[in-house]
Order: sequence, then structure tokens, then C-alpha cells
Amino acid sequence: MAHRTLLLLALFGGLALAQGLDPALSASHVVIPQSRSWSLDRRVQPVRITGVEVRVRIVERTAATTMTVLLENPSDRVAEAVILLPVPDGAAVSAFDFQGAGSEPSARLLPRDEARRTYDEIVARLRDPALLEFAGYNLIRSSVFPVPPRGTQRVRLVYEQILFADGNRIDYILPRSESLDARVPWRISIDVSMKAPVTVYSPTHELTVAPGGEAGKAALTVAGKDTIEAGPFLLSCVVQREEVAASLFAYPDPKVGGGYFLLFGGLPAATPPGGAGEASIRREVTVVLDRSGSMAGVKMDQARAAALQVIEALEEGEAFNIIDYSTTVSMLAAQPVIKSAETIVRARAYLASLRPLGGTNIHDALVEALRQPGTAGMLPLVLFLTDGLPTVGQTSELVIREAVEKGNPHRRRVFTFGVGGDVNAPLLDRLAEQTRATSAYVLPQEDVEVKVGQVFKRLNGPVLSDARLECLDREGKVTTVAVRELIPASVPDLFEGDQLVLLGQYQGAGPVVFRLSGNFRGTARSFVFQFSLEGSTTRNAFVPRLWAHRRIAYLIDQVRQLGAAFSARPMPAGFDPMGDPRYKELVEEIVRLSTEFGILTEYTSFLALEGTDLADRQKLLDSCSVELNGKAVRERSGKAAVARSLSNNESKGQANLKKKQEYLDENMRSVEMSGVQQVCDRAYFRRGNQWVDARALAAAASPPDAVVEFGSEEFRRILLALVAEGRQATLALPGEILIRFEGKIVLVKNPTPEE
Repeated sequence: MAHRTLLLLALFGGLALAQGLDPALSASHVVIPQSRSWSLDRRVQPVRITGVEVRVRIVERTAATTMTVLLENPSDRVAEAVILLPVPDGAAVSAFDFQGAGSEPSARLLPRDEARRTYDEIVARLRDPALLEFAGYNLIRSSVFPVPPRGTQRVRLVYEQILFADGNRIDYILPRSESLDARVPWRISIDVSMKAPVTVYSPTHELTVAPGGEAGKAALTVAGKDTIEAGPFLLSCVVQREEVAASLFAYPDPKVGGGYFLLFGGLPAATPPGGAGEASIRREVTVVLDRSGSMAGVKMDQARAAALQVIEALEEGEAFNIIDYSTTVSMLAAQPVIKSAETIVRARAYLASLRPLGGTNIHDALVEALRQPGTAGMLPLVLFLTDGLPTVGQTSELVIREAVEKGNPHRRRVFTFGVGGDVNAPLLDRLAEQTRATSAYVLPQEDVEVKVGQVFKRLNGPVLSDARLECLDREGKVTTVAVRELIPASVPDLFEGDQLVLLGQYQGAGPVVFRLSGNFRGTARSFVFQFSLEGSTTRNAFVPRLWAHRRIAYLIDQVRQLGAAFSARPMPAGFDPMGDPRYKELVEEIVRLSTEFGILTEYTSFLALEGTDLADRQKLLDSCSVELNGKAVRERSGKAAVARSLSNNESKGQANLKKKQEYLDENMRSVEMSGVQQVCDRAYFRRGNQWVDARALAAAASPPDAVVEFGSEEFRRILLALVAEGRQATLALPGEILIRFEGKIVLVKNPTPEE
């Protein structure tokens, strides 16, 4: 019966074509798994997409994508649906089936011109611009019947493609909606198989990589329990040709003199057995424990357990020491000792003897940890725990910072752990960042041992330390003009499984040559990478946006650190430190980047408020100054300060796009900001029924140069121009859109979903 129905549908489709109609319109429902579903009869509820499961198998340059779409019919009538599946160039259907189908259900691949005509007709019928988001793609179209009343249907489609290659990098893309309103549950899993060792990275989504994979193979999933981040999913597989795999993504932008780049590097998850450079750099670890009176009880027990866990996890031949402090400072040994059965017994006894008592002498504890003699040939790490503010000895935030910055002869990395909320969060962040380390915070409901163990696990098997990145000119000499605004400014240490993600701006048209030097597995090594900029494209919109995320977080951190000068002395009533010229410069840049890229923080969340005049630059600067003064400068400790550190530190190290705008409030609750939409490489601010292009903010209060009606010939011309640039999703926003196009301010009058 189902097979006969499909034949009837095929005949009906032929008749529709003969009458000049798209056969897709013969169905009662339209489903786009990457976006949402529609009913062509507004009296009937649309068939719902209840989930999408995607499994991708990549073998060398070939990818097979299996997509399973779960449909539900909420009505009392049998439903017929047409599925429209946007796919990249070169995709070919290899399988298609659904429950109750005949022996040969079919799916047709439409080239982009025919696909666009299909979109045009459906968009005109539905008066919904959301479909335009995929106007530049090829399209797989198939009919699905029946979707039983109050029942479900499971549709499975497989397509194969040859993947795009850029040097030693292979890219896979899965089209998905950029709309934050598209909340269909997705699950994506990927298996990668290459002949050579491979490193995988997604600039768009966070990945979970299964441990213990063979060289050249990787099994991974996109992180997220149900709804994963909006936007297309991009996966890059970098095949190893040297010990360090590296690749470059570039985005052209003439206004910065060239464009933006993302330099990705890392080691494959597994090193070939017997391969060159299997050894890693040995570690010297000093655990510094707070044993002040406030640590009494469970916190002290967990701190002891954490220290013992770290020491016992060291490899034979690595070194360690224990330093504990309260009012005074004590230590296990005058200098780090080599791990052995004897020294482990000593460490256990020493930890068992610690008793919490007295104040918190952070300054002297850090001085002793950094001045102890180093162990030759080892990477020196310090794990510094505190649960309070400095109360004994030198308590000035500035002085403690200076003691670490100027008194670290062995270049020890200080990984800081703030236990609870009563810690100076900006100070702990600064100590870590200045020594190539990271800060972590143990919240009241968390276990100290677990949090320390999580950080230390990441410090397994140092591969590259004391790294330095230089840019070379055509003659192989170091140049300082080819790239700028590199974030982070210094290359962090790389451990087994780490990935290096550096962002910056390039000048000119390239090529770009980088030299990465440092201690590689115990030996001084240099690696040279040359990248052509011919592949620079606006479709790499994630590059400038990731750069801006990090840049804004860095600027906010600068404000927080400058605040130490004012916290060192009482401030008169009404005193406004934001009048300092240094602050003004930082505030101006934070506001500029936030509005240009549509990236909001707790300090700029007012930009999303309906009543904010985005054209009044001075008022925006004043509002940002007030927020920074109250939250970044004056709040040095407490739960709110810790929450701000957690949010800002995540942004400083962001390696994957995050479409949702959110931060942690003073109660550690996530606050999501709406009213701003990032589409492709553009930012749009919601004002009533209008979306305003960030590049048109200054002109938002004036009459536009042109008004374009939805579906008109001029509308189609603009759409085609945006398709050529990969920016067609711009016109998929509902309601009016004020954009800058061809040098003019144009008001596009899209219908709203209610119309």
C-alpha cells in the first residue's frame, strides 16, 4: 500500500511539474531537519521533528553521513511530508528508507539552481524566510507517507561525498540552522579513519573524543546532552606529517589590513608504538597546601587526599615537594625529591601530620615555592591551594603579584586553586596567567580532591614547553609586521592530547610562515609551517568571532588587574577609577568589539535591552564603565568575583563557537541574554520588530536609503548576492531587517511568523 502511495505521489509530482509547480508543494507538510517543520495548511499542526541522529564515517577523504530523523504527527489525520535536506556540493544519495515504505522508496538530489526554485516556491507559499538560510545548498528531496495520526515515523537517509582538502587538513561540514530558536534535539557521532596519525578539531562545536584510539583513528561525539549549539557543524581532520600537526583557517577583512587567522596545532591522540619522540618531558611538582584555621574539617581532609593523589600519580623518576602554610610556612624537603617508595612513605606521614591553625600567609608560601632549587631537565609545576584572602605577612595584592612575577628564577608554572568563595579571584587568575598556567575554583558543593585531580590529569605527559611562535618573511627572517594581535600572546605548554588554538590578524595577502620552537619531548626543536592564504574565505566566519571572544575577555581581565591598584588603598566616597585614561581606552575597545561582533558579557548585557540607544556611543561607554567599575574593579573576592573569573576564563580560552550569550551571576546561575543574533559573520540587535545590522547602528534612527519588500525582484537580487558570499542566512531572520548592503542602508521587510 505504501509503495503504491509513493507511485501515486510520483505521478502527482509529474503532473505538478507539467503545471509549473514544485511537486514538494503536493505534500501537506514540509520538513527541514536542520531547521524545523511547517504545515502547508495552517489549520493543521505541523509534523514535529522530535530528534535528529547523525552518524558520520570518514575514511581518508570520503565521508558517509547517515541521518535519522524522528517525526511525530500531533493531529488526528494521517500526514504526508516532504523532507528537504540541504547538503554540501558533491553529495550523492546512497540509501533512503522509512517505516512502512515500499520496496524502493526514493530520494532525489536537486542541484542548487533547482533547489533554489523549490525554496522560492515554498517560501512564497509559507511566507516564512527561515528556509532561505539554505538557499545556496544542493538539496535532497523525498516524500514520506504515511506519518500516522498521533503516531511517529522514522526516516533514514545516507549520503556520501568527497571532502574538501586544504594541504594536510580535511574538512567535513554538516549544514544546520544558525537560528537560536531551532531547538530540535541533535546527536552527532563521528568515526575517523586515516592511514597516518590524525588530530581532530571542531571550531564550531565542542567535541568529546573517546580515549585510547589507535593512530590514525578517532571516535568522537559532539558535546551536549540534547540540544547542541546552533549553527553548521564543522570538523577538521589534520593529518600528521611532522610530530606536530598544524593547519590554518583564514578570514579576509580589508579593514584590518588583511584578515583574521586561526592557527591550529596538536599531537594525535595516540603516538605510534616505537615511533620517534615517544618520551615526554619529566615533571617536578610542588603541592602548596593552605592549612589555615578555615581549612579545618572536610576541606583539609580533601586537600591531603588531593596532594597524595598527585604525588602517587607521578611517574617513577619525576620529582615532588609539599609546602604547607598558615601563619608560617613549612615544607617536606628543602628542595623537590625524586619519587620512590621511600619518599612516598615520607610524603604520607608528612601529610597526615598537618593540622589546620592560624592565618593565611600567601606571600611567603609563594616565595618559598618559587625560590626552592629546580630539578634539572624537568618541567616545574606548582599546584597552589588557598581557601581565603591573605591575612598574615604581606597582604597587598600588588606586592604578591610582583613577588611572583619578579621572583620566579626557575620559571615555575603556578596552577592556582581557589577553594570556596572567600578568595581574591583576580589575583589567582593573574598568578596563573603570568606563569603559563591556569586557575581553577572549587565551589562549596565540589570536592577539592576531584577538582585538583581533574586539572592534574590534563598535565600528563608534557610534550612541548617554553614554546615560542615567530613569523618569518620570505627570506626566513623573523618579522613583526606579518601578524599582530595574537591571542594568547605567548604559546602555552602542550601536554599529551592538548590542542593549540591561536588567533590573530594577518597583514597583506600572504603566504604566512610560522616557526614554533621550544623544548619538544626533552629536546630543543623547531617546526616551520607555511600556509597559503588563497583559501581565505568569509565562510570561515568563526575565526574573527572566536578572536573577538578572546580579545574582549583579555580586555576585561586588564580592567580587573588594573583594579588591584585601587583595592590597595581606600577609595574616597564617589571616587570613579574609570576616569583613568587607561580604563577609558579599554572601555572603548570593549564596547566597539561587543557591538561589532554581537558578543555580550555581564558588563555589556545592557546592549541587548530594548531601550538601549545603540547609536548613542557616549551613553554606551558610560554604561559599560559603570558595570566594569562595580563588578570588575571593586569586586576582588566573594562568590560574585569567583563567578566572573569562571565566565571570563572560559572566554579567554574559547576554542569553539558558542552561539548562546550567557554568563554566571553572583549565585553561580547561568544568565542567558537574548536580543542579539550572530548570523554568518554579522551581528544583529533586536529592536521591536526589527533586526539591526551592527554595521547600520549609527543610521538606525534615520530613514533607510531603500525599502525592499519580501519576495520582490530586488529581494531576490539581494538574496543571490548574499548566496554568492555565503551570507544568505542574513535574510532568514523574521521581521524587518536593517542591513548595510552595497554601501547603502536597506530595510528588508520580512514577514513575522504570525503573519
